[in-house]
Amino acid sequence: MTTVDDLIDRLEAEAAADADPATTPDVGIIMGSDSDLPVMEDAYEALDDLGFAEQTDFGEAPDARFTYESYVVSAHRTPELMYAYGETATDRGLDVIVAGAGGKSADLPNMTASVAYPVPVIGVPVQEKSVDSVIGMPTGAPIVAVDAGKSYNAALSAAQVLAREHDEIEERLVDLHDEQTAGVADVSAALHDLGIDGFRER
Repeated sequence: MTTVDDLIDRLEAEAAADADPATTPDVGIIMGSDSDLPVMEDAYEALDDLGFAEQTDFGEAPDARFTYESYVVSAHRTPELMYAYGETATDRGLDVIVAGAGGKSADLPNMTASVAYPVPVIGVPVQEKSVDSVIGMPTGAPIVAVDAGKSYNAALSAAQVLAREHDEIEERLVDLHDEQTAGVADVSAALHDLGIDGFRER
């Protein structure tokens, strides 16, 4: 069985490896519990839609140029793991972190933002009651946050951060936006042309 100490050792070893940034995960997805996964998996979907690949082996990158990784990191149950993740983020090649947490004391995104600074962290309140906790950072300790449950948007924001340095990601974002716009146009035309009854029956 893997222990928290094992994971910390892994992160620290990866940080010390001085790996080529082109082979390391660009985006980190973390969540406070695997029970957050039904909400957070939309972040995976967004990155997949943009052509990112999931990297499960730090030492063996997938063929895709842009990748992401994910971990369960609890601010309350495994604070030492949260600190290790945040403190090693830069040396492990992460450019941005998407962090989700639920409950009234959803501290993982903001605590990670403090520890990983200046790596940007995008917070996802997994539940509506988590919003105030996620966005409640003091001046000088910034975090970007999306609305409750909107991990897809969080991943798009992560890609926007990367797009400032990578034209390829910017092009993928524009293409995805165009696809979504075309979908709205198709629905609008169908509603108008078929009428409400025909639209419901289509």
